[in-house]
Amino acid sequence: MSQVANTTIIKRRTQKTEGCQQQATPGAAQGGCAFDGASIALLPITDAAHLVHGPIGCSGNSWGTRGSLSSDSHLYKMGFTTDMSENDIIMGGEKKLLKAIAELKKRYQPPAIFVYATCVTSLIGDDLETVCKVATRKLELPVIPVNSPGFIGSKNLGNRVSAEALLDHVVGTSEPEFTTPYDINFIGEYNIAGEMWAMLPLFEKLGIRVLSKITGDATYKEICYAHRAKLNVMICSKAMINMARKMEEKYGIPYIEESFYGVADINNCLRNIAAKIGDADLQERTEKLIAEETAVLQEILEPYRQRLKGKRVVLYTGGVKSWSIISAAQDLGMDVVATSTKKSTEEDKAKIKELLGKDGILLEKGMLKFC
Repeated sequence: MSQVANTTIIKRRTQKTEGCQQQATPGAAQGGCAFDGASIALLPITDAAHLVHGPIGCSGNSWGTRGSLSSDSHLYKMGFTTDMSENDIIMGGEKKLLKAIAELKKRYQPPAIFVYATCVTSLIGDDLETVCKVATRKLELPVIPVNSPGFIGSKNLGNRVSAEALLDHVVGTSEPEFTTPYDINFIGEYNIAGEMWAMLPLFEKLGIRVLSKITGDATYKEICYAHRAKLNVMICSKAMINMARKMEEKYGIPYIEESFYGVADINNCLRNIAAKIGDADLQERTEKLIAEETAVLQEILEPYRQRLKGKRVVLYTGGVKSWSIISAAQDLGMDVVATSTKKSTEEDKAKIKELLGKDGILLEKGMLKFC
């Protein structure tokens, strides 16, 4: 587990850690645990069954918090839990888990089942890995353990644990029907509110195939053959950067970090993908498409610019959106004066400073105080 935490973004620790001397800030712990991070990263796999091994509250209090949309199966919308009781905690929950997995296969016939550890089942020592191996062998169905109990760390760590589960048990287990020189993967894109669907037509016009979407609007099978892509496009770097790095090490797939927010960022994304693929004809077609689509979009956005130009904006977000939405707001002529940097990496903060200039304000704790 420590390896997963350390293979991601390495934060600079120049200040002395005060530990228990620090006074807790009310509300500072809000924002999700490792279990929450792992589940929301994998739930967008639409046709898989997602089983939470723990008390019903772990599932009920976190289910459906991410509005990822599907163009295929809606099995991912159903919440499954082993509903651990006090007796189960005393006697152990492994038999109950195995029974629940078998029942899931019998009733829903999913292509795979993801099983999530929680604080309670990890503390009592339930062997998730072994149960999943036994279930896989007996049921002839991929049963993937996701060892992300909430107490191991933050929501972001949970995201990365889920990426490790995909790398260890899913990616590389199947082959696509065919491949092309223009196959790419999206990593860290969750199709929230269907936002990814607005981008796919642009890639189709260029002849670029999105081989695997990890994990927004994805099917289990497409993630199995993600190792055959020619390029990984990271959308949310803090969530699954370990996946992009390890796929580069293991399969030789390069990766780039991009944003789908704002005209300038979308144009840069298309250019960078075409350049990384290295096809001169593709690059020429990309420039032509950018010119056409930008002209149409500028006309559509003009009425909004007239109303929003010069408006001063404070963004309350985090992670990659702490800088990517700045670009979108600036496209509309708005003046972004500050943005929160909750969950943002040092690289994210550098991009914020570049976009906002020396007068921009970074809200380190993501909290605003009004006088």
